[in-house]
Amino acid sequence: MHMADDTSVPRRILLVSGLSGAGKSSILRILEDLDHEVIDNPPLHMLDDIVARAERPVAIGVDSRTRGFDASAVLAALARLRVNPHLRVELIYATADESVLLRRYTATRRRHPLAPHSSVKEGIEAEVALTAPLRAAADLVIDTTDMPPPDLRQFVESRFSPWVGGAGEGLTVTLMSFAYPAGLPREADIVFDARFLRNPHYVPELAPKTGLDADVATYVTHDPDYLPFLNQIHAMLQLVLPRFVQEGKKYATIAIGCSGGRHRSVTLVEALATRLSAPDGMGHYKGSGQWPIMIMHRELARQGISAWRWARKPTEPTRIEPY
Repeated sequence: MHMADDTSVPRRILLVSGLSGAGKSSILRILEDLDHEVIDNPPLHMLDDIVARAERPVAIGVDSRTRGFDASAVLAALARLRVNPHLRVELIYATADESVLLRRYTATRRRHPLAPHSSVKEGIEAEVALTAPLRAAADLVIDTTDMPPPDLRQFVESRFSPWVGGAGEGLTVTLMSFAYPAGLPREADIVFDARFLRNPHYVPELAPKTGLDADVATYVTHDPDYLPFLNQIHAMLQLVLPRFVQEGKKYATIAIGCSGGRHRSVTLVEALATRLSAPDGMGHYKGSGQWPIMIMHRELARQGISAWRWARKPTEPTRIEPY
């Protein structure tokens, strides 16, 4: 049997934190299915020892229930682990809107770990403040407010399946459409506003359709400012995304918004995905292969019209043989 060179590919170490009720346990279960060794809420002083003893990728749950929990201590542990060049260490933070967390706690009738004798709302507010430094330092923030379990699984699998080498070790780009009235996507790194383009909503035969329909896309693209806007977005990403790679960023979410999140923003996201996925679309960085590109139409997903999908899939899995 071929013996893997454990120095060739850094071993993945994931610290998973976030707000209680936001899906941390679900994320850990998915990672366990993806062949990660999962340890939930170990004492913080044991993190280094756990990582040293592990023989597989490791996912460690760390939250307000962890013995000796302190955000600065977690960040210090991260810094220690990242010194090791044989480890690829990332911090994941799970969050959700307060109203959603309250509803989830009401459904389960559980007490909040930080408010065993007071209201769940007070517990949520305390935990938001306590974990704020972790959210600010996270490599990936997962907002589960509008993410049903199947979408959460697909989201996690798209980023942490056991692929090694190729694009999966570089940058994963998510292109997202959204509606401004429903709020900015919290995970967005760059946001573009398409509300100045002419709106198919005011055309009766187009209003019920979406930017996934050819006649809606045609209507939007015939706006004289559509192509210059798309070109400018593309040019900006050609500049910025390679710099993200240089800085070690693993995920980039590019969001485009309009009034309803159904027509203009969807059209632009689809067009941008086509450009970045093309062989000459600069959806890559020299020496790193091609970046995986994922599409998410947030408002359409909420209406059950579409969900996450790959515009360009990661490279095929290359599994390392065990010793």
